[in-house]
Amino acid sequence: MIRKKAGREKLVLKEAATDPEYGSLPSDRSISEHIRRGVVNLDKPAGPTSHEVTAWVRKILGIGRAGHSGTLDPGVTGVLPIMLEDATRVVDMVKQAGKEYICLMRLHRPTPKAVTREICREFVGQIYQTPSLKSAVKRQLRTREIYAIDILELDQREALMRIECEAGTYVRKLCHDIGQVIGSGAHMQELRRVRAGPFPEDTSVTLHTLKDAYIAWVEEEDERELRRVIQPVENALAHLPRITLLDTAVAAICNGAPLATPGIAEIDVGIKKGDQILLSTLKGEAIAVATAHYPAEEIVKREKTIVATTKRVIMEPNTYPRHWKSQKIDAIIKSSKLC
Repeated sequence: MIRKKAGREKLVLKEAATDPEYGSLPSDRSISEHIRRGVVNLDKPAGPTSHEVTAWVRKILGIGRAGHSGTLDPGVTGVLPIMLEDATRVVDMVKQAGKEYICLMRLHRPTPKAVTREICREFVGQIYQTPSLKSAVKRQLRTREIYAIDILELDQREALMRIECEAGTYVRKLCHDIGQVIGSGAHMQELRRVRAGPFPEDTSVTLHTLKDAYIAWVEEEDERELRRVIQPVENALAHLPRITLLDTAVAAICNGAPLATPGIAEIDVGIKKGDQILLSTLKGEAIAVATAHYPAEEIVKREKTIVATTKRVIMEPNTYPRHWKSQKIDAIIKSSKLC
């Protein structure tokens, strides 16, 4: 049976209820757990490095760990998701997601508008890039995908563009390369990131807003604003296709076991072999990130088959009770344990 839920089409394998004694809806977590498993979609200001603002978030909240998902240069502003405490386990999942920027490109000589538009169109698709000398990654030629370049405003010397691209694309280098092809030369004058994976600009918050929300909680015991500015870790994984598990399968996955078909309640339509997928509970909690072995339409036809390998466990192992007794399953978990 196919069911539409939260904007997704799902293949239902088993109708099931969840036990309210274990786990909780992400929105019902205590405020301390909400922080521990939370994400701040920070609006980074110009000036400090991404590392510096991450350290400030850690200091504001009085926590031990925080990690950002994709470096922005000091002069660049915009969306910088910062994972807190246990949520740092999913930093790489957001780093690998697509990005969107508003960029002001400055041409070094007056150039006909039609020429600029035509050359920008040629850069949509796969391009070759070598990271700049200032970059933190190895300088080697690599390919990146430019999904779209929309010119918002244009004159003979400047182009204001919306750029949608694959993670790891250097917009500064993109502007330089566009200028080289045009023949006039060009550079990136200003840049703002307006989306990082599932985090858009309109849900971002400033450091001042975060600080005020934290003070309201500590001094006035008002946690409402802090719950708004810190999002649940599940929001960081909203771009991944999802398989929803029965309560009885959760503990095994938390201990690093692979996913077998008897533990599945629902599957997102469209999952393909090799996809990174989110394994979640019936309450919507993130359990782990896994790699699918089969497409969705084949998974539903298989019985007692391993259909996904657990790659990154997010949930604490003792959140749901153990439901297996077989020594064979104990051996599988021991050999593949990731927690």
